Amino acid sequence: MLCSEVPVRYMMLMYSRETPEGPSAEEVEYLIRTHSAIVADAKKKGVLLAVEGLKPTKAATTVRAERERQTIVTDGPFAETKEQLAGFYILECRDMDEAIEWAKRIPTSCKGDSGCIEIRPVADLPSPPESA
Repeated sequence: MLCSEVPVRYMMLMYSRETPEGPSAEEVEYLIRTHSAIVADAKKKGVLLAVEGLKPTKAATTVRAERERQTIVTDGPFAETKEQLAGFYILECRDMDEAIEWAKRIPTSCKGDSGCIEIRPVADLPSPPESA
């Protein structure tokens, strides 16, 4: 494999709009069927590295680092937004074009209303030094 052909890991962050009632029974069936098909296809093609859904924002806790190395711990997500992070996929793709094609297939209504997919390349972090 040439250097230019090295696949890139892309994280696809699924954002959905939480509604009090959540998705309908029909929407849940659609979501299960659609996500299952995407996962099966990604596994078959050898690009799936991880996929997870997240619980609603009411289950979130945020730890914020403040000046002087103090931290503040609060319940809930870190920001008030119309769309909440609902889950993610990590896929190993040839390039951003392939990542976009996968993202187009991912449904975003899992928290009740539609949202978006944010695609970000995953950073290759250096390995920590070995302990003595």
